[in-house]
Parts: sequence; structure tokens; C-alpha cells
Amino acid sequence: MITIVTPVFNGEKYIESCLQTVIAQNCSKIEHLIIDGGSTDNTVNIVKKYAQKHSHIRWISERDRGQSDAMNKGIQKATGEILTFLNVDDYYEPNVLNQVIERFKTLPEPSFVVGNCRIWNDRNQVIDLNKPTKLRLLDLVVGLNINPYPCNPCAYFYHRSLHDRVGDYAIDDHHAMDLDFILRAVQVAHMQYVDQIWGNYRRIEGTKTYIAMADGSADQRVRDLLRKYRRQLTPIEWIEWCYWRIWSQLKSITFRVVRKLLRLIPYCSQ
Repeated sequence: MITIVTPVFNGEKYIESCLQTVIAQNCSKIEHLIIDGGSTDNTVNIVKKYAQKHSHIRWISERDRGQSDAMNKGIQKATGEILTFLNVDDYYEPNVLNQVIERFKTLPEPSFVVGNCRIWNDRNQVIDLNKPTKLRLLDLVVGLNINPYPCNPCAYFYHRSLHDRVGDYAIDDHHAMDLDFILRAVQVAHMQYVDQIWGNYRRIEGTKTYIAMADGSADQRVRDLLRKYRRQLTPIEWIEWCYWRIWSQLKSITFRVVRKLLRLIPYCSQ
């Protein structure tokens, strides 16, 4: 069974579509846990209405210490052996959950499976497609400009028992708790990439994530994490990381030189 955890606070604008995207999966082996942080809008009333009609929906509403705390509460209440997180404004592609259940039947425990994720802006335009094809620790710490990491939990699933090995989400991390967990998980889990679009992530202006990306605090937290986990590389991996670092810098320098030369061509031809 899959447990889908949705942390939410004052999410009345999107909570109904979030509940509906899970219902539309037509998957019988699921539970959907809504972990509400004490919303003051209509979020809880909407959840109550759906929970009365759909037995797979369970919920709590109480104050928490932020998104990571809510995620950890969901982990503790989960009963499914497969775990995933669906933020209130994100959604799945059709029939993803049934595919995931079938795939996990043949995987060792603990496993971590990642699909592709579309990234949308709040004008309903696709602005990127996240395809994290390489999932070793070394691949992930080289940096986003060389290799992307999984950008949103709506496109990945893992055995709940993985938390017994690597711990829960860091409560004091409000911007990159997902990446921190992934960098721990890749060191012990069987990692698998699936070249299919599974999730859709909305990057909405005014949200916590959008603001953190705009002011640079999210990027700084990511850089700090990558620096921390690079220290855990083996000597051989460290040498390979240095190679990729040098290659990336040379590529950047070459690009700038070529661009300057191209600008000179009109003057040279006069």
C-alpha cells in the first residue's frame, strides 16, 4: 500500500484539487494523510467533507513547527510500506500510483524510485522538465548545473522503512529538507530512475518555496548541503568530483571566450 502525505496550512485554494488528483488515480491500495498545521481558512472543512465520503482519507489538524514537522508526523502515522509526499498545489499524472505499486513488488527493501516531474508557473505554463537520471551521491553533489536532483516529492516514492536507516526530515530545515533526505537515502537505498512523467510541480508566486528561490536563500541552503555531503565521498569519488568541477569551469570559460570571439566577427569582416 502507498501512503500519500500532504502537509498543508491555509491551503483552501488547492486542497480540493489535491484530494481529487489522488481519487482520480483509481488506486485501491492507498491512504491519503492530510497533516494540517492548524489552518484558519476553509481547508479543514473541505478535508472533512471528502473524508466522510472516501475512507482512504485521514487527517489531523494541529499546530506544528513547519513543513518538515508535518512531514514527520505523516511518517509516524503512515501504514503503507511505500511512502510519498504530495504538496497541496501539486498533482500526479494519470495511473501513476498503480504503476508504482507494481514496480515495487520486484524491488529490494529499501528502494527509492524517481520519475520525471513537470514544473509549472502560476500562468499554467510548463517552464521545465526535471529528469534526474543519475542518482549516486557523487552525481548529486556535483551541482545542479551538471546533474539535476529530484526537484519535488510528487515524482518519487520510497519504502517507509528507509527512515529507520537514515532518520526523518530535519525539522529546522524549511527550504531543502527534501534534498537533505535524498542525499542520505542514496547512500543506503536501491535507487531507480524511471523515464516517465509522474508528477507536476507548481512553482507559484508568493509561496514559501518561490520566495526562498527569489531571495537566494534556497540556493544558499542547497550549496551548503552539497558542500556538507561532498565530505562523505570516498577518495576515488572525490577525485572524480574534482574532475567534474574542473570540466565545468573549463566549459564555462570556453563558452565565454567563444561568445566574445563571435561578437568580434562583424568588426573583423569590415
